Amino acid sequence: MDIMIKALHSRGHSVDVVRTNKSWYIQDDSPHYKTITVPVTEAFNHDFINPILEKIFAIERGESSVWIFASLQAEMFTAMFNMHRIMCKMATNMFEDKDLMDTLKDRKYDLVITDPAWGAGIMLAQALKLPLVYNVRWITSGEGHMAIAPSPLSYVPLTGSGLSDKMTFIQRVKNHFFSVIWQVQDGFFIHPQYQAVCDQFFGPEVRYIDLLRGADLWLMRVDFVFEFPRPTMPNVIYIGGFQCKPAQPLPEHLEDFVQSSGEHGVIIMSLGTFVSELPPEITNEIAATFAKLPQKVIWRHKGERPATLGNNTLIVDWMPQNDLLGHPKIKLFVAHGGTNGVQEAIYHGVPVVGLPVFFDQYDNLLRLQERGAAIILTLATVDKDNNFLKAIQEVLTEPSYRMNMQRLSRLHRDQPMKPLETALFWVEFVMRHKGAAHLKAEAYRMPWYSYHSVDVVLSFLAIVAAVAFLPLAVFRCARLDKCLKRKTNKK
Repeated sequence: MDIMIKALHSRGHSVDVVRTNKSWYIQDDSPHYKTITVPVTEAFNHDFINPILEKIFAIERGESSVWIFASLQAEMFTAMFNMHRIMCKMATNMFEDKDLMDTLKDRKYDLVITDPAWGAGIMLAQALKLPLVYNVRWITSGEGHMAIAPSPLSYVPLTGSGLSDKMTFIQRVKNHFFSVIWQVQDGFFIHPQYQAVCDQFFGPEVRYIDLLRGADLWLMRVDFVFEFPRPTMPNVIYIGGFQCKPAQPLPEHLEDFVQSSGEHGVIIMSLGTFVSELPPEITNEIAATFAKLPQKVIWRHKGERPATLGNNTLIVDWMPQNDLLGHPKIKLFVAHGGTNGVQEAIYHGVPVVGLPVFFDQYDNLLRLQERGAAIILTLATVDKDNNFLKAIQEVLTEPSYRMNMQRLSRLHRDQPMKPLETALFWVEFVMRHKGAAHLKAEAYRMPWYSYHSVDVVLSFLAIVAAVAFLPLAVFRCARLDKCLKRKTNKK
């Protein structure tokens, strides 16, 4: 979101960012925006991510039992419930603060931009009666397309299913099973919390699901170079890779390290923001594998320094990932599969060895693997039979991985407008026209039985039944009439 805000600011727009006083990422001072702070007592941070990670690592390392697996599922559902409970509490604090709401109304904003993975911004747009634009991949429960676009489960894989768009019968059964899980999660853990806030401040006639689906514009953070083809809607605008940009010169110490790699080149590794520390046995195996390679390695790692670290590996707390991926010496990206990293790898044409941990990461990497640009390993297989070393060597020595990723890069870049420019055009379009109602399908306003034409089908069946049984009814009436006449004649 910060990238989009900077771009809007550069075009002369004034941006206010509503955040909590315990915000993990959003800084209080910025030349590109002003902050409006909502006081809260709880916030989303590492404290409840780390317990989930520990259980995932235990399962991946083969220490799983029915109890550990069940407790992981319970922890995931509890974490999801609590994350949205925190957001609903933030929204409640906003709406109860009359001075704050009066200030927001007096500013006469043109629109609200929010990520619908969290619902507070959606309800704020309703309270201020403003057009709503999403910077979106996820909604409060599930993937964004699922809320508004037809999504046949026969070839649209659910997040978490680990499936592609080519499914066998058993895989389609699995896909339906995951659909039920998502619906249960939304119906019991998420939706009721947001609906309770709507009931309190907007009245029970305002349905949260209608607010969620009723956004004017969905700026979708994927494109169909990355995503599997699927049905879409007129107000979904694809901006996949909008955060990507040409590489800038590296800091001197990194440039010197990269250049020292010679003809072998460099591997970079990052497991993202959430994974601050891996179990020592895994990091030692990773470090030992890197030490066997002729390439130099730059590894973003915050945990304890591995005992097996080789002289060819540089450990850093942070690295300019986009600039490194764009450097001609980079041969391979070892990644966890977050959306940003995957899109940057596509943009710069760097093949991937994936080590997914949780959420959408396996599904993201699967899209690259299906296109021949990546290999996926689980954490459980990193230190078994030299799997990690074999995967790295295969991607480095088999030319098809780099060729396939560079083909994806060419496809991604071959657009009439850059994704960020596309996003800015449509944001300003909504400003100019006070919304984009002409692009919104009627579907989200329809009850489920009308959307699926259940009433039409039932009416049709009733007519068919009436036509089918009418001759029988007439025949029976004729026989009854004949019988009555016979009785009358006898009398």
